[in-house]
Amino acid sequence: MTRRVSVLGSTGSVGRSTLALLDAAPPGTFAVEALVAGRDVAALAEQARRLGAATAVLADEAGLPALREALAGTGISCAAGARAVEEAASRPVDWTMAAIVGAAGLRPTLAALGHGGTLALANKESLVCAGAIVLRAAAASGATLLPVDSEHNAIFQALDARQPSQPERIILTASGGPFRNASLEEMAAATPEQAVRHPVWSMGAKISVDSATMFNKGLEIIEAAQLFPVPPDRIDVLVHPQSAVHGLVQYSDGSLLAQLGTPDMRTPIAYALAWPARMEVAVARLDLAALGRLDFFPPDPVRFPALRLVREALSAAGGAPTILNAANEVAVERFLARRLGFLDIARVVETTLDTLGAPAADDLDAVLALDGEARDVARQVADRLALN
Repeated sequence: MTRRVSVLGSTGSVGRSTLALLDAAPPGTFAVEALVAGRDVAALAEQARRLGAATAVLADEAGLPALREALAGTGISCAAGARAVEEAASRPVDWTMAAIVGAAGLRPTLAALGHGGTLALANKESLVCAGAIVLRAAAASGATLLPVDSEHNAIFQALDARQPSQPERIILTASGGPFRNASLEEMAAATPEQAVRHPVWSMGAKISVDSATMFNKGLEIIEAAQLFPVPPDRIDVLVHPQSAVHGLVQYSDGSLLAQLGTPDMRTPIAYALAWPARMEVAVARLDLAALGRLDFFPPDPVRFPALRLVREALSAAGGAPTILNAANEVAVERFLARRLGFLDIARVVETTLDTLGAPAADDLDAVLALDGEARDVARQVADRLALN
């Protein structure tokens, strides 16, 4: 049977990889209900035409006239704005890719969970900001939540399906990013161009900077604590420059199971798209003999304080993870705009956490209010740092 799918964040790197898999599937396998993008009218219109989407939606309302013109005569409906994005996400489908970057993806993710089906989650910030709320929404609708981040997808694959609650330890791997071997002095002088030049993965600017600071790995610790039956103090991180091992699960009998593959997001996306089966994907196969070696070492806590800040936020609980994520988004935005130094990203996050503490955030309104407050504080902190 043809499966109806929607892709939220279709013009980003994960969205484009998802559409490549849909394109390559045999005719009649998938039918696209909704494609949602931020503001890239040309890319969204081309995607909607190519895949015959029922509707195309922009988050940026200013782009709606151009989108309507680009899709005139196709029969594809168009809409724009936050409410339109949520409406598109709420359309009943069999499978949804949730790949809107940042906290902006929270409401659409919850809207998609409302109709059940399978949700492939690439928006880790939803679980970071509102993990309990997201998991309750999935349980209430009977939706299946599948992780798409390569590391969490790897852990999901390595978990023993017969005893999913029995892992002793989870290990997330990190490439180390472009500054893995850089000095603090070099990192202090880092430019946005250097920070987004990831040595292994091809990603968007925000997630590339998060990888360079290792905040990305920190957010993944929070996400893993929500997804898997392991407490945060038993979720470890190892730097693995080859990016061949994406995640490992340690069991009480000493077994260590790992998932390996080439660093290509089409593999974890395909796993979620075909689950519980597997589908053929035209990605390069991992050649261990050619690779020759696999290196692992612990991250440097001095040059990469993000992991410490994440552990502290998890320990504080309450809304601390929401504050951490919001402050990081503000700081990364400022850095990419050349209004903040690279090392100041962590300083903004730490000061914002110290200022706001860990207030309760038990429902969506409280989470969104705290997210807004944290952004205001983070902007003030960033302004002060920029003046020094």
